[in-house]
Amino acid sequence: MKKEKSRIWDTAEHLKDEFIISEYLNVAFESGDFSQIKRAISNVLKARNMSKLAKEINVNREGLYRSLSEKGNPNFSTVLKIMNNLGLKLHSSVANKNNK
Repeated sequence: MKKEKSRIWDTAEHLKDEFIISEYLNVAFESGDFSQIKRAISNVLKARNMSKLAKEINVNREGLYRSLSEKGNPNFSTVLKIMNNLGLKLHSSVANKNNK
């Protein structure tokens, strides 16, 4: 019997194009879970070369890793720079028509 090798799932390996990245981030944002949003952004940055992106948005790479870590708290301006660099936009929509 042939032994099968298993490997750890790496989400970043599957984030290959802008449409998939956009949908992946939309799901994270819709969850409203800050930890999930940070994890999703971090996965996208790993897929797109975090070191290169950090240089392009003029942010320290280590600081970027730290701010997106489990205990991190990225500045909103950093999130906007990341989204802009990825060619993505944030937008709003009505969450609940009954919520006034």
